[in-house]
Amino acid sequence: QVQFVESGGGLVQAGGSLRLSCTASGRSFNDYAMGWFRQAPGKEREFVGGINRSGSSTLYADSVNGRFTISRDNAKNTVYLQMNSLKPEDTAVYYCAADFRVGWGISRSSSAYDYWGQGTQVTVSS
Repeated sequence: QVQFVESGGGLVQAGGSLRLSCTASGRSFNDYAMGWFRQAPGKEREFVGGINRSGSSTLYADSVNGRFTISRDNAKNTVYLQMNSLKPEDTAVYYCAADFRVGWGISRSSSAYDYWGQGTQVTVSS
């Protein structure tokens, strides 16, 4: 079992920045890759980005590549999503999630992720 506590969401103007945090408890944080997803009203949940167990590899959705950065601090059991140059279309509830699969790359599919955070709202005003 893994539990997550997400924080850092809020209201920001277009062009601004936010940093989301997701802190885990339960199983060893080194045991799983982490992903960030988001879901806007009336839309399906979509992949934002992911990071492997060691933090040596990341993968991003095209829509955020170059603006968002994922990092992790395994000593603090925390994964971060730094969001810069925010746009109104980035408005969504953002979720962190854990992928326990071994020997696979970072997955873009939500079905690969076993445990999810509660979500944090990000609203970008124009």
